[in-house]
Amino acid sequence: MSKPLKKTNMLASAEAPCLGNCIFVQQLMTCVEIGKALTSTLNMDQILFIILKRLNKLIRAKNWTLFLLDPQTRKLHFEVVVGLDKSSLGNMRITLGEGIAGNVALTGEPVLVPDVHKDPRFSKRIDDLTGFITHSLICLPLKLRGSIIGVLEVVNPQDPSLFRPDCMPVLSILADYVAIAINNARNYEKIESLSITDDVTGLYNTRFLHQYLDQLLRASSTEAKEVSLVFLDLDDFKRVVDTHGHLVGSKMLKEVAEVMAANLDDEDRLFRYGGDEYVITLPGQDKKAALNKVKTIRKSLAESTFLKDEGLQIKITASFGIANYPHDAANQRELLHIADNSMYQSKALGKDSITLA
Repeated sequence: MSKPLKKTNMLASAEAPCLGNCIFVQQLMTCVEIGKALTSTLNMDQILFIILKRLNKLIRAKNWTLFLLDPQTRKLHFEVVVGLDKSSLGNMRITLGEGIAGNVALTGEPVLVPDVHKDPRFSKRIDDLTGFITHSLICLPLKLRGSIIGVLEVVNPQDPSLFRPDCMPVLSILADYVAIAINNARNYEKIESLSITDDVTGLYNTRFLHQYLDQLLRASSTEAKEVSLVFLDLDDFKRVVDTHGHLVGSKMLKEVAEVMAANLDDEDRLFRYGGDEYVITLPGQDKKAALNKVKTIRKSLAESTFLKDEGLQIKITASFGIANYPHDAANQRELLHIADNSMYQSKALGKDSITLA
């Protein structure tokens, strides 16, 4: 049975036999390469690509698994699988303490297993599901400030010398690089997400709307496709805020967004424009298709009752304006302006109505 291996002094490792056959030097140089490469990007997909490409130079193996730990469920999920069809795993999750990966995630200690069949911690659940045969494993915890964020697993490595304890220090340093890079990418994604999403509704905000519309109209022009845009404003929403307060009003804005989103297709986008105004983009849809969709949204809003969790039974309607590219407008600014004007015409006509440009 193999035992968890703790990190040892780097100087002692340099004097180990691993140095004599240049494995240590190769490992160290690969770590330096990975360290440089991982600081060159904050994109998660690019980071994982770099990790696997560089790791394959260090550890020759056809099979790799990168698990990430879900902070809510406290289970490992398969983030990257190399050498095995990821779809064959379905939505499988690994609980803490299950199998060798689960044990490493639980204890935080790296493990070298030259023969999994002699290790009672090994679980055959994945092999039984996929038909794969696991013989040996190198399993490294991914830690950040003492907390486990995932596990890196090398399956059936080709070089038997990698299972020698004197190779563990460099492998552990490598795992530390990976953990730091993944954490940096996650933080960047959070910051980036906050910059383009509305903190009240969770929808995309106006900043992202302008970026997205610019790309959408450019692509639509190239492909000769129409884009319809809907501008809408909730009717008499100020009365809700004046009566029940801003916190309740914010919750209602989120509930309204959920009702509208439920009536949109995958390619449609819903944005919070500001206050109680929303914008909907409908790629590849003419004004007739847009009108039919807006009628469905208008009906859903009228039939919904909001803020039930607050002990309230609030009803609300909205006024809609629809404009189309390229028939009504030649660019993003004109499209938004014309749809906005159409919405105000709906207000003037008595609210709870739809106006086509």
